[in-house]
Amino acid sequence: MTTALKILEVQASARGTGSISRELTADLIAALEERHGSVDVTQRDLAKGLPFVDEAWVGANFTPDEDRTSTHRQILSRSDDLVAELQDADVIVIGSPIYNFSVPAVLKAWVDMIARARLTFRYTENGVEGLLQGKKAYVVVPSGGVPVGSPVDFATPYLRHALAFVGITDVEFIGAQGADRGNDEAMDAARAQIAELVHLAPQAA
Repeated sequence: MTTALKILEVQASARGTGSISRELTADLIAALEERHGSVDVTQRDLAKGLPFVDEAWVGANFTPDEDRTSTHRQILSRSDDLVAELQDADVIVIGSPIYNFSVPAVLKAWVDMIARARLTFRYTENGVEGLLQGKKAYVVVPSGGVPVGSPVDFATPYLRHALAFVGITDVEFIGAQGADRGNDEAMDAARAQIAELVHLAPQAA
């Protein structure tokens, strides 16, 4: 019996209708479903809102678990949910357009919420060790005038490092420069890259 591939879909685009990243991540998930036969998708739409780290959150997070009050646990509940989604996923699909040379602010807020000592990483005598190992990530990165991998692309290096920090080192980026200007060639190239990457991915057992 084939086990469904568990996918966490994280959307960071401020746009709903007409979003290039949402369109391409849908294509990517459809390709993964065709490749693996069965998928179980959890959707996390960051455009619906996410709190930023504040003093109360920091205080609750740095309080040892056994000493946390009900208020501490309530403050951390959203972060706990986001971490659980990551822990449960086999594959993470992120739609992250480039805004002003970097990631949307809400995606940075998501990273802040999931980078949790003792949950997604830990400190060892050899340095930091990510605890979410063995997962695959695909990041769809549409942009206006910023090519992925260019000197002014601060989005993809940040995401690569942030994901590696929590143990996710198998990361593929799919760029689509100029797709927001009705560039069919950019969309076609992104879809071709998606097809190639998913075809090369090992099938679920």
